[in-house]
Amino acid sequence: MQSPAGILRDIWTSAGGEMAALARVRLTGEEPQIPSSFRVAAAGQASVAAAGLAAAEIWRLRSGEAQDVSVDMRHAVVECRSERYLRVDDQPPPPAWDAIAGVYKTGDNRFVRCHTNFPHHRDAVCTVLACEPEREKVQAALMQWKGADFETAAYAAGGVVALMRSYEEWSALPQARALAELPLVSIEKIGEAPPRPWPKGSSKGDRPLAGLRVLDLSRVIAGPVAGRTLAAHGADVLLVSGPELPAIPWLTIDTGRGKLTTFVELKSEAGRAQLRELLKEADIFSQGYRPRALAALGFSPQDAAEINPGIVYVTLSAYGHAGPWAERRGFDSLVQTTTGFNHAEGQAAGLEGPKELPAQMLDHATGYLMAFGAMMAKARQAREGGSWHVRVSLAQTGRWLWNLGRLEDGLKAPDITGDAVHLAFIDAMPSGFGTLKAVRHSALLSNTPAQWSRPAMPLGSHRAQWPAGS
Repeated sequence: MQSPAGILRDIWTSAGGEMAALARVRLTGEEPQIPSSFRVAAAGQASVAAAGLAAAEIWRLRSGEAQDVSVDMRHAVVECRSERYLRVDDQPPPPAWDAIAGVYKTGDNRFVRCHTNFPHHRDAVCTVLACEPEREKVQAALMQWKGADFETAAYAAGGVVALMRSYEEWSALPQARALAELPLVSIEKIGEAPPRPWPKGSSKGDRPLAGLRVLDLSRVIAGPVAGRTLAAHGADVLLVSGPELPAIPWLTIDTGRGKLTTFVELKSEAGRAQLRELLKEADIFSQGYRPRALAALGFSPQDAAEINPGIVYVTLSAYGHAGPWAERRGFDSLVQTTTGFNHAEGQAAGLEGPKELPAQMLDHATGYLMAFGAMMAKARQAREGGSWHVRVSLAQTGRWLWNLGRLEDGLKAPDITGDAVHLAFIDAMPSGFGTLKAVRHSALLSNTPAQWSRPAMPLGSHRAQWPAGS
C-alpha cells in the first residue's frame, strides 16, 4: 500500500503541483487511528495536507518565502470528525439524525438507507411509502417494496435514499464506470481573462489567502468544510444562505468558524441581483447545491465567468459530473451505502447488514480537496489568466478511498475518546452561540499558522457585502 506521503504526492502532482514543494511536508502518525477496515486516517491526513501545501505554495508565490507544512494523522482524523467533538458552553451535540433516518430492510431482503434530516426529504419518503413518519410504520411499508424499486421511486419524488450495494454491484453500474474516467479533482479552464495580481494586503494580517474573497454557497459538511479551510488561511469567506432553506444547526456552528454569513433570497430577482454584485468582486465561488439548481438561477460556471472573468468556480456533487447519476442528490452516508463501503465494512465486522465508516470521511476529505482545488486553480489564474472550474464529488472521493486499500486489523483499533481529543486538539473561542470548544486546524504551517479570525455566527448575521479593506 502507498504511504501517506505517496498518497499526497499523487494528489499534488495530479493538479500540477511542483514535486519540489513536497520536500517541505512532514506527515506523522501511524495507521489505524480509528476502527475501520478502510484507510480513513490516511485519507484524512493526505487531503488536509494537500490543502495546507496549496496554501503554503500560494504564500511562496505571493511573498517569495517557502515554509514547512506538517500534519499529524491523529489530529487530521479528529478534525475529520470535528462535528462530534464540538461543545457549545460545554454542551455536547444533540442527536444528529431525524427520527426515521437510517437503515431498513425491504421485502426482497435488501437494505436501504433513508436520509431525512431535511423536512422535504422526509416528506418525500413518507409520500412514496404512504405512511406516517414513524420508524415502525416506515419499516412495515418497506416490506412491501423491492429495494431497487424504492430507491428509484424515492429519488423521483425528491427524496434521498440509497440501496446498499456490494462494491461489485456498484462497479457494474454505468455511474461507476463513468467515475473511473474522471480525475479525483478536475480543474478546467472555462474562459479567457487576464491574470489577476495578488491582493496587496489585508486587515487580517499576513496569511496565504489574505485579501481573497470567497462566496460559499453550501450546506451540511463537505462544502462548508472547504470554506472553513479557506478562511483558516486568511480568505474573506461569505457564506450565502436563504432564510427559508433548512440547515443543521450543529454543523452550521462547527463549519461557520472564520466566515461572514448573510441571507440572499435567490428566488427573487432582487436577490439574484445582490448575488451578481457579490460575484463581480469575488475570487472564488464555491457551491454544493444539487446539480443544475444554481444554473437555473443564472449562476452556472459559464454564467459566473461572464459576470466575473477570472473567477474560480468550485462545484461539489454527490456522484460526479458525468454518467447517468450526474444529477442525483446525495449525502456522505448514502454514497457510502450505495458504493459498497457499508457492505464491505459490515462484512469485515461479521455483520449481516451495513456498517458505517467511523467518520463521514467522504464529506470531510472532499471538503479539503475542494479547498485544495480552489487554491491550485487560483494559483494558475494568477500565473496564466483565465476562468477556471474545479469539480469534485463524494463518490469520486469514495473511489479514491477504496483504491487506497484495506487494513486487515483496522476494525480492532480503539476509538479516539472525547477526553483525549479535548486535551490534545481543542481550542476555546467565543461565538454568536456561546463559548465554543472546537477542533483546531490540523495543517500546521511554519510561517503562517492557520487560524479563524471571525467567530461562528448565526446564519444571516451580516450584510450581503464584502468587508471594507478586503
